[in-house]
Amino acid sequence: MSAPARALSGTAFFILLSIGVLMGANHVAARLAFDHGTGVATAVAVRCLATALVVGVFLLLQRVPVSLTTRQRKGLLAIGLLVGVQSLCLYSAVARLPVALALLAFNSYPLWTALWARLFYQHRPEQALFRAMPAILVGLVLALDVFGKSSGLGAAGQWREIGEGVAFALSAAAAFGLALVLTQHEAGSLDGRLRTFSTMAIVSALATAGVLWQGGPQLPTAAAGWWGLAILTLLYGSGITLLLTVLPRMGVVGNSAIMNVEPVISLVLAWVILGQAIAPVQVLGALIVVGAVVWLGMRKK
Repeated sequence: MSAPARALSGTAFFILLSIGVLMGANHVAARLAFDHGTGVATAVAVRCLATALVVGVFLLLQRVPVSLTTRQRKGLLAIGLLVGVQSLCLYSAVARLPVALALLAFNSYPLWTALWARLFYQHRPEQALFRAMPAILVGLVLALDVFGKSSGLGAAGQWREIGEGVAFALSAAAAFGLALVLTQHEAGSLDGRLRTFSTMAIVSALATAGVLWQGGPQLPTAAAGWWGLAILTLLYGSGITLLLTVLPRMGVVGNSAIMNVEPVISLVLAWVILGQAIAPVQVLGALIVVGAVVWLGMRKK
């Protein structure tokens, strides 16, 4: 059984918030790329291959030792496959929903993290997580307008509009939650750069296979799409490297929820850059989610 999560320092909390900002901006850039012809599998392949190459160069220059046990090899393979599923599903959600709503649905992953940790490692979630999660779920219900009141479509009509995108986002959340748990328990002792390289190499291989299966890359058809692809690659590479390096040291259960600020960052950026807007009650839902998350991150133990 893993040790309970430690109280976060101000620096650690800031790092987790920064990861949320990087990832939120990355998804807005991704939607910009998708709106100008970029394929989902192509975007995943480009961002992960670029990240793997950069981190691989650092591994060589800094002579990071590569010595893995059989258990660690299996763990890294499973993590890579899960992050591959998460990447494809989440970008598929972003392509179908307003960016902020896709990310709000995806950011249910702390629930999945707690569930997987309990099922596979008998980790008992902190009481603070149980107190915060109902508020997060209520916020998600409002933000997604699950009853269709804001849209005027009614529940059935609303789910016809958002159902597929929400399903992709929740699938991404389940995969990512398990990947975080395995990262801490199966590969937590490894160098963060090695974890990042392995994960990105596996994901890029999966995405490249998907690109070839589709008949070749679907590249941007306009300059804005190329900018979106370049920016998402830079932001994602920075964010995922930080994530896979620092979060396992802090404990993924509870602390991973702090990054739920990601949808609010994307909400603001998507409004400014993409012209996406959501109803006031949906904004209220997003603020409830963020309020619960900030309380969770700033709590004293």
